[in-house]
Amino acid sequence: MASHAEEVAAGAVWTTCGYRSETAALRSVLLVRPPDSVGAVRRPGASLMVGPVDLPAMRAQCDALADRLRDDGVEVHLAAPEASPNVVFARDLFWMTPAGAVLARMASAQRAGEERHAALALAGAGFPILRTVSGTAVFEGADALWIDPSTVVVGTGFRTNAAGAAAVASAVAELGARVVTVPLEPGVQHLLGTVVFLGPSTAVVHRAACPPELAALLAAYGYRVIPLPPDEELLVRRGMNLLVLAPERVLMPSGCPGIRRTLERAGVAVDEIDVGAYLRAAGGIGCVTGVVRREH
Repeated sequence: MASHAEEVAAGAVWTTCGYRSETAALRSVLLVRPPDSVGAVRRPGASLMVGPVDLPAMRAQCDALADRLRDDGVEVHLAAPEASPNVVFARDLFWMTPAGAVLARMASAQRAGEERHAALALAGAGFPILRTVSGTAVFEGADALWIDPSTVVVGTGFRTNAAGAAAVASAVAELGARVVTVPLEPGVQHLLGTVVFLGPSTAVVHRAACPPELAALLAAYGYRVIPLPPDEELLVRRGMNLLVLAPERVLMPSGCPGIRRTLERAGVAVDEIDVGAYLRAAGGIGCVTGVVRREH
């Protein structure tokens, strides 16, 4: 009898999903259409936002992102739950393995319960839920990244704790992979805000937020590191909060010419898209896009 992972890969019992590389060609994503609750926010700070958000503009930007990805051959699963406003940041709500999703358990009270909307969307599309983080564990999908096909880096801090990392380790152990944890610097929300893998041996890092443990790990795995300074393009315009479409090819927020030049000088092909409304909600393209499948 075939194993569960083999059934997922075959695409007969389950819809094929997962990946073991952050930079392989993107094939399927989950986006969340901004709910009415985004336009009802009266105290942005209490909703983890940096300012009021124009709901029609955010919806238009969501549609434009979906169209841009479809033009690139990416299958877009568009969920439309009536939920709290931060549900638009689908990357946090799950993390996908080749055998199915590890469903997050959100650390912040404002986002508690958003996970169930991701679960409904994923299950409705035929993707299996491999693990649901529970107990005292907290884990958010933007804290887990494949550094190579057999190793997952999990950033621990105030969004993912040691028990959350252990839940991820349990899930990938069945796939012959292991987890290496790195502590995030104080104030850093997610590992994805510290490092983004651009190709099999290239990574871009937030220079001021990269802990020594992560720097040593990148060196040990032979990565060429592109450091970015903590300037306005990085911290306010979220230029590093990008989406890798294929090795050395990315989609990034518009309005970050310095970061774009740095990436292009490193041999990375760059395209841009406006996500200004999402920036007001304290997130970018990487946060918005729940990665479901990349080429194996």
